[in-house]
Amino acid sequence: MTDTQFTYLATKYIDTVFRVALNFLKNKADAEDITQTVFLKLYREPKPFDSEAHIKHWLIRVTLNECKKTVCSPFRSAENIDDYANSLRFDTPEHSDLFDAVMDLPQKYRVPIFLYYYENYSTAEISKLLSIPTPTVATRLHRARALLKTKLQEVNDHV
Repeated sequence: MTDTQFTYLATKYIDTVFRVALNFLKNKADAEDITQTVFLKLYREPKPFDSEAHIKHWLIRVTLNECKKTVCSPFRSAENIDDYANSLRFDTPEHSDLFDAVMDLPQKYRVPIFLYYYENYSTAEISKLLSIPTPTVATRLHRARALLKTKLQEVNDHV
C-alpha cells in the first residue's frame, strides 16, 4: 500500500473506526488508542484488498477485535462517557437525547444499532462482523429499538 492510498483510506475511514470503538467501549481515550492501532495495522497489512468495501469491512472487524482485547485488559481504565458527551455539539436537543439514549444501551445492542443505522450495514453483514447469527442481530436490533423508544418517550414526558 502506498502512502497516498493509506492517507486516502485513513482520511475516509478514521471517523468510522473511532465511532465503532467509542460505541463499543464508551471511552474516548480508549477509542482514540484503538483507532491509532487499527490504522497502524492497516499500514502494515501486507495482503492486498479486493475492494474498498473489503477494506471497510476489514477495518471494522479489526476495530471490534481490538475493542474486545481492550475490554479484557487488566490495565483498562474507566472514563465517564458524560464528560465526552458534554464536549459534543448537537444540532438539536433531540440529537443529544438520541445520543444519550444510544450510549445508555448495553454494548450488545449499541454496536448493532450503530452499524445498522450509521454505517448502513445489513443484518447479514453485521452478523459476519460480530460473529453472531443473523437472527440474533435482528433480535438485538428489535430489542434496542424498543429500549430506545421507551427511553426517548420518558425523556419527552419529562420535558
